Amino acid sequence: MRKGNRKTFYLKMVSGSLIRRASRLIIAVLAIAIGATILSGLVTIYYDIPEQLGREFRSYGANLIVLPRGDAKITRETLSKLKNLIGSNKIVGMAPYRYQTVKINEQPYIIAGTDLEQAEKNSPFWYIEGEWGNSLVGHEIAETLNLKLGDSFMIQGVKYGEQAEASGQNLSAAENQKRDLARQNFHKSLKVKGIVSTGGAEEGFIFTDIDELDELIGDTFRADVIECSIIADAKELSDISKKIEKEIPELQPRAVRRLTQSQDIVLGKLQALVLLVTVVVLIITMISVYTTMMAMVAERRREIALKKALGAENKLVMSELFGEGVLLGIIGGASGVFLGFEFAMRVSLNVFGRGINFQWALIPITIFIFVAITVAASIIPVRKVMDIHPAIVLKGE
Repeated sequence: MRKGNRKTFYLKMVSGSLIRRASRLIIAVLAIAIGATILSGLVTIYYDIPEQLGREFRSYGANLIVLPRGDAKITRETLSKLKNLIGSNKIVGMAPYRYQTVKINEQPYIIAGTDLEQAEKNSPFWYIEGEWGNSLVGHEIAETLNLKLGDSFMIQGVKYGEQAEASGQNLSAAENQKRDLARQNFHKSLKVKGIVSTGGAEEGFIFTDIDELDELIGDTFRADVIECSIIADAKELSDISKKIEKEIPELQPRAVRRLTQSQDIVLGKLQALVLLVTVVVLIITMISVYTTMMAMVAERRREIALKKALGAENKLVMSELFGEGVLLGIIGGASGVFLGFEFAMRVSLNVFGRGINFQWALIPITIFIFVAITVAASIIPVRKVMDIHPAIVLKGE
């Protein structure tokens, strides 16, 4: 018999044997498919957890604070360099803040200019009565001034000439005099769009758009601090901080370690749980395949004995049984991959409220793993073939 014909005959023999025993082997296929579903689903979740959990932790606030070093200034160019250095794919939000003292009814208050859209991404935990927008008023200020949504209030501050410094630090007497001459007061009416409640220092601030604040005080963009919300664990955050210090020396990054450490602890425990469940599922699948193959060999004792009596060697009979096991692994593993993705998608949507991407590499990996499990589980049952003596079995003993 030719080699090609031999392979075709072998495949027909293996597939025919499975079809004839479909009612029994369907249990093994289901066990493998369920195992493959859970395995591929958990592996998908395992690799997707860091990003999903990172995004969830970002709802607790920024995890990287960037300050100017010494007398350096944070300009738009500096902000742009920082964004490019970190990478837009890792940034959830990046809000620059500029703080200025203003007066309301001759009492001093702090107004914070920021990118309100980015601030909202950084701080989704803020409770806003009303809506995000110009102008947000802290809860403490609203209570002190008896302000409600829609109320207007007047702020008063000092406006400097475009060429003057907003601060008198490091200026000569002549420069300070020039600055003072350029100084003039401004008055601006603001309308309460939202009232901020956080339980923190934010309740004592007025928030407005940073460009509008720059225009009010007659100065160019200059941030006092940048709050960054980045998808990164503690090590990645440390690497980013070192990179910022090296490539943008005028900036001083400070990681919020409490957030990143909590994230790493939770992530580590979840991944350990996923690995443990995966191992348990693989063991249960192996036991199920083992018992099915043992029952199948016991059921086919007379058939195997007849084959051996007609001249079939142990090697040929064993290869047929192993072939059946491999085919079971392929069928169950392939069907489990796609069911596993659906399982992972449902978990991600229900837990994190976000979808996930299908990992195409899981198809060959899952099939290979379950073929290997099936073969390993079949070793002991298949070796029982060697103990079958044709004369004894065919005599009915």
